[in-house]
Amino acid sequence: MHNAVVIKSSKAGMTVILDPDLPFGELVEAIGKKFSESARFWGSVQMTLTLEGRILTAAEEFEIVDTITRNSQIEVLCLLDTDAERIERCEKALNDKLMELSSQTGQFYRGTLRRGDCLESEASIIIIGDVDHGARVTAKGNVIILGDLRGTVTAGVAGNLDAVIMAFEMAPLQIRISDISSRFNERNKRLGRGPMLAFVENGEIQVRPLKKTFLNNMLNFA
Repeated sequence: MHNAVVIKSSKAGMTVILDPDLPFGELVEAIGKKFSESARFWGSVQMTLTLEGRILTAAEEFEIVDTITRNSQIEVLCLLDTDAERIERCEKALNDKLMELSSQTGQFYRGTLRRGDCLESEASIIIIGDVDHGARVTAKGNVIILGDLRGTVTAGVAGNLDAVIMAFEMAPLQIRISDISSRFNERNKRLGRGPMLAFVENGEIQVRPLKKTFLNNMLNFA
């Protein structure tokens, strides 16, 4: 029997291959049934999602993501795109938004910080690039790294326990929020797969997978 929906998993997340010819309403029903039947197998997880096999509108993508989350315990962190033109448009929109934030606050850095580099900010800072082992970043607000974190980062240095640290790949030597710190003995050990968020909870630094809502709020996306 023909499979209208095929699910594949990888280190990068989940790929769902869709029948290109099935009417969309029937396809959504098939997706709901597929994920409902496999819900116990997947369990409660957070994953990125890639949709392949057919061209979809934004509304159709939203309906598919909603159908998956309603029929399973999967939380879709973000929807990845394999369309080169749409990826380019998304990257341009992100860069434009970051440039807007930069013009408003001045707290914006583009480039990789290498061993011996030190970057300080009187507010929150967004870094497009990596923070390598031996580099340091210090900010009174949040530290958002659109790249890999392998060095040392301090956020909320003025006593702001609500500050957060985010990185697309988090494998730091040390992170500190206000006066609370965590040091990691194993150099370059990843603290999770994909974008991660560090924050203070119950007097300790917690590191969890980044939820899409946080990035949306940060960039003021609807």
